Amino acid sequence: MPVHIHKNFNTLKSFAILLFPTVLSPNILATPIGDTIENEVHSKIINKPVPINNANSEFTSLQSDVKDTLLIDNTIKHPDIAQFLSPYNYEYKIKKGDNLGLIFEKFHLRYSDLMRLMESDLNFLSLDTIMPGNVIKIWKTKKSNKLLRLELKLNLSDTVSYTLNGSSYDYNTYSDPGTWKESRIKGKVIRTLSGSAKKVGLSNSEIAQMTALLQNKINFSKELKKGDQFEIIRKTQYINGKKTRNHEVEMVKIQNKGKTYSAILHTDGQFYDGDGKSLEQAFNRRPVSKRFRISSSFNPNRLHPVTKRISPHNGTDFAVPSGTPIASVGDGIVILTRKHPYAGNYVVIKHNNTYKTRYLHMSKILVKKGQKITRGQKIGLSGSTGRVTGPHLHFEMLIKDKAVNAMTTSIPSGTPVPPLEMKSFIENKKRLDAI
Repeated sequence: MPVHIHKNFNTLKSFAILLFPTVLSPNILATPIGDTIENEVHSKIINKPVPINNANSEFTSLQSDVKDTLLIDNTIKHPDIAQFLSPYNYEYKIKKGDNLGLIFEKFHLRYSDLMRLMESDLNFLSLDTIMPGNVIKIWKTKKSNKLLRLELKLNLSDTVSYTLNGSSYDYNTYSDPGTWKESRIKGKVIRTLSGSAKKVGLSNSEIAQMTALLQNKINFSKELKKGDQFEIIRKTQYINGKKTRNHEVEMVKIQNKGKTYSAILHTDGQFYDGDGKSLEQAFNRRPVSKRFRISSSFNPNRLHPVTKRISPHNGTDFAVPSGTPIASVGDGIVILTRKHPYAGNYVVIKHNNTYKTRYLHMSKILVKKGQKITRGQKIGLSGSTGRVTGPHLHFEMLIKDKAVNAMTTSIPSGTPVPPLEMKSFIENKKRLDAI
């Protein structure tokens, strides 16, 4: 007989805490979203569960009965349940203080399904990036309250979904490409670069990027003077005429003492000066100092040994003993530290608008969210927290939020634009200058 979450949620939660005492408190299930995710939405949010349309209640009841007949031993045998998933049962806008456990309890969903959902999210960790204002859509069975599908709209352009397939959930992501518009923003230094840049509409992250890129060319605290000019060329995404949060700096210029210093984005995601020399800090290839054995390589097409379905391994596993120092592979800022029932203790570092890295299963985290990190700085100790068979480090590199093979992909090395790419680099520089 199906278990109803509203009757047994606390029992299941207590049982889970016994199973995962070191990772379930505090964690994503118990920590209020608004207290852990940056860029919180502070505006008032009206939250009322939106039920299915009453006009379709008879049809929906039939759908629910059909869906429930597919439930055998807690699995759905039909490989494609999309035909049973319209309309959704509930739509909910996340507010400050929410967490996934509370949301599942609110809609009488099974705690066991929440654990399966988080297990399916292990290779993506999208559920750890939600924040107030995000919208969740829920499909569930009427009788047994089994979660069939969860759709999470992260912003105007990006949506992720989890659809039940057997005893786990298939992860999918969709990004609306929208349209991108380039614009030039110019200004003059009045007192400080930061204050002057904010007045012309630059964000804190853009100002930080500008100074980071040109810090080896200009001493901002001593050499920058009143009247010096600065500008950036920004590319911004629009969807249905609305500006999204997605934008990218393509060029930075600062005029100081009669000289112009430039930073130009190349097709490899790295910035170079006007002569094609690298402005990026070099990255290390590995987050550990010794040549530890790779126990599991990056494989986006890995087949699960039991389900025989594609279950990607989006990182590189290093066979390191517990307590091994883990170092950041590049300069950056810590944007997330978290305890997770499957990923264990992990850290996410944003290096620039292109690169992020993640470090999972650590026994101890030694940094805090918002902390600036330098290449080679110790950020934690390896361990075996989360769902693992033994101590190791799972290391991920993301380019534009897409997982890549950190052992083979091109990473910033401090070298200039390759000779064969100089022609296209110069042509793009001229195009940006003409905007």
